[in-house]
Amino acid sequence: MLNDVIKELQANLDKGIEAFKRDLSKVRTGRANLAILDGVRVDYYGTPTPLNQIASLNVADPRLITIKPWERSLIPEIEKAIRSGQLGLNPNSDGELVRLPMPALTQERRQELVKVVKKMAEEGKVALRAARRDANEMLKGLLKDGGITEDDERNGLKKVQETTDKAVTKVDEILAKKEGEILEV
Repeated sequence: MLNDVIKELQANLDKGIEAFKRDLSKVRTGRANLAILDGVRVDYYGTPTPLNQIASLNVADPRLITIKPWERSLIPEIEKAIRSGQLGLNPNSDGELVRLPMPALTQERRQELVKVVKKMAEEGKVALRAARRDANEMLKGLLKDGGITEDDERNGLKKVQETTDKAVTKVDEILAKKEGEILEV
């Protein structure tokens, strides 16, 4: 029973870390990253369609994303969707390919982005703490129902804390790496 609680906790912590990584991938660092285009929807014959379903996306170099649509007629729609996406990006095309240069970030903007990612990290840690609280409540419920002994509960609470601490450390490591990417000129 104790192992089931720990497994469930680990699954919830992993989900929390993955959600944090997904959120972070959408933050622009000055480097070309295809994840910033995940939210872009292009009007494809009247249907909002994800950009990656109507075009080939590539990182040509650290500061340039190239977009090659399956149909040339979509180039104006792709440019329009990117411009209206509040990404701060200015696409340009040559009739066959859309180039998306990543503008350099100002130092002020870098500091703002660092604050944003720190806030995201704190929200991620809150989710991890909620998972820990749920696991602790499950252990206390098992003790109350007679499913485990007090010693098992104490060991379980200790294991839950250790597992949560590892997850929080992982979030901190991911945050430090992202901060480094943002502050790198």
